[in-house]
Amino acid sequence: HIMERDLRQAIASGDFEIHYQPVVHLRTMKMTGLEALLRWRHAVHGMIPPSKFIPIAEEAGLITEIGRWVLRQACADASEWPSHLKVSVNLSAAQLAHGDIVEDIRTALSRAGLRPDRLVDEITESLLLTENAGTLDTLHRLKAIGVHIAMDDFGTGYSSLSYLRKYPFDRIKIDRAFVNS
Repeated sequence: HIMERDLRQAIASGDFEIHYQPVVHLRTMKMTGLEALLRWRHAVHGMIPPSKFIPIAEEAGLITEIGRWVLRQACADASEWPSHLKVSVNLSAAQLAHGDIVEDIRTALSRAGLRPDRLVDEITESLLLTENAGTLDTLHRLKAIGVHIAMDDFGTGYSSLSYLRKYPFDRIKIDRAFVNS
């Protein structure tokens, strides 16, 4: 309950930060974009990793508001970068299930003046295991406006390769467990 209260205060106070991790094309070794990684700078506890606060934000119904902020900020930041760089933003299941993520993305792109093809929305493989027709429709609507779609952590949910044909993915990110061996 304390962390939920602190999360609500963090939203109001703007205590979140986005750190960016480079995305590099392996053949050319050139940077093609940056992935937005959310961090919470707590006044007392310092930097709190997303693994600690995202589940609480989802449970408390705060993730849509936080996700909207991340989208707006990441798009605004990317609008200042060289035009060949894309920005990747993770979307949660709650963002896809509640509210209108397509409109949130349109608004963020419009406010930032960022072309849709410079945004990559990442969804986790586990989100697809629910086999939700609404998720498929939403992903197709995002593709229709020009946004790129990436599957994050492929291989962790034991989904079949048929997902790669069914969903409109531009990129597949293989879970590190498969590449660290």
